[in-house]
Amino acid sequence: MKSRKTLIITIAVIVLGIATLVVVLTRGRSRTFSQDFQIEAAARPGGVVKIYMADKENNEVTLNLVEDSMWLVDGQFPASQHMVDLLMQTLSEMRIRSQVNKAAAENVIRQMAAKSIKVEVYYKDYRISWFNDKFRLFPFENCRVFYVGHDTQDMMATYMYREGDKLPYIVNIPGFRGCLSPRFVVDPYAWRSHSIVSLPVQRIAKIELQIPSSPEESFSIEREGEGFVFNLLNPPQRVNGFDTARVAQLLSSFVNLNFDEYARVVPQVELDTTFSASPRTILTVSDIDGNTRSLKTYIKYSNPDDLLAMPDTTMYEIFDINRLYAILDNKDTVLIQYYIFDNILQPASFFLGREHTYFAR
Repeated sequence: MKSRKTLIITIAVIVLGIATLVVVLTRGRSRTFSQDFQIEAAARPGGVVKIYMADKENNEVTLNLVEDSMWLVDGQFPASQHMVDLLMQTLSEMRIRSQVNKAAAENVIRQMAAKSIKVEVYYKDYRISWFNDKFRLFPFENCRVFYVGHDTQDMMATYMYREGDKLPYIVNIPGFRGCLSPRFVVDPYAWRSHSIVSLPVQRIAKIELQIPSSPEESFSIEREGEGFVFNLLNPPQRVNGFDTARVAQLLSSFVNLNFDEYARVVPQVELDTTFSASPRTILTVSDIDGNTRSLKTYIKYSNPDDLLAMPDTTMYEIFDINRLYAILDNKDTVLIQYYIFDNILQPASFFLGREHTYFAR
């Protein structure tokens, strides 16, 4: 009886060893046209752990999974979750539409050698994965390297080449009408999150708005127990009888507050005028964990070159009516929309029912 069990165990070990060897050897060979282009790990939460992309102009970006679903851009900045989700969807759903024939391959390869994006995808893989990933053994970190080239003439697919293959492929997402190259972006700024704060009301500890040009209109709203109190800052005093509906609307504005885009190029004339003056407002938001974010706002002019011809800088009436500048945490210069911030950058009198005009403009 004992020898029979030993025999069964021995046979099982041998079979498992042979299966492992077959899988390892198979994975080590170059992929063929019969195998698809997608990375299945991208469909699993936490399956992909790192993505590196670089183009022919020495631009590069690295995305790292740090915890759960949180990604960082170049190890420093929170990534846009929407952008990451779209890339993961692309990696998991892209398929080979056809292989480039030999007659056209030389021309495609020549174009990709001149202009393409190298993509390295690091993901969790298993030496053995059976029954739709329900039985997995021998985990390891795998890496897929491929190159994203130009789009097809019909703009419905993209030329790609995978390291280890002899010829490039035409790759698309079945059912999606469009090419895939715009989803592989090398610009680090494009990957960075535009979130200012994402705080439900119950996590807000304090909101403070300073207005340097009208210090008497500066105020703070602070949590006290289950509610909030309204304080003027100059001179410091607590105020009763504030408009609870307007304060509630203000507090709810921070559930998902985003800026429009990064102001990567600011005209010199605005650096010399706009940013040399005091900010229009200084907004500070603190949560119950002690985290704080600050936002200093500045007027944005619609045509900065016109400022050079203005004899009196106090008479500027040419500012952008849609957006204004803001400096986030004294680091990044961004653009925000009046449409989003009109109800946020209001003076104390607005919340006390004394004034009904919009200060922000």
